Amino acid sequence: MTGNHLRNTGPMLASLRCGAKTRSGKACRSPAVQGKKRCRMHGGAAGSGAPRGNQNAVTHGLYRKAAIEERRQVGTLIRQSRKLLQDIE
Repeated sequence: MTGNHLRNTGPMLASLRCGAKTRSGKACRSPAVQGKKRCRMHGGAAGSGAPRGNQNAVTHGLYRKAAIEERRQVGTLIRQSRKLLQDIE
């Protein structure tokens, strides 16, 4: 029904849909922003998202490679200490 009607919704219904999932787990049914894969609510709007190389996203460093390796070394040291204490007794 794509006539010259005042509420011609044909182009909007034919446009690409947003690729995001909603909180209910279903696909978002909003039209994607022109030239993008997401609607305006899911990150397709201009200026949305963090800038490239954003350092503010790193808040605590708990999952950095160095921190993970340090926790592994501490765990190994604790296991060796417990084994040593058992051997002494």
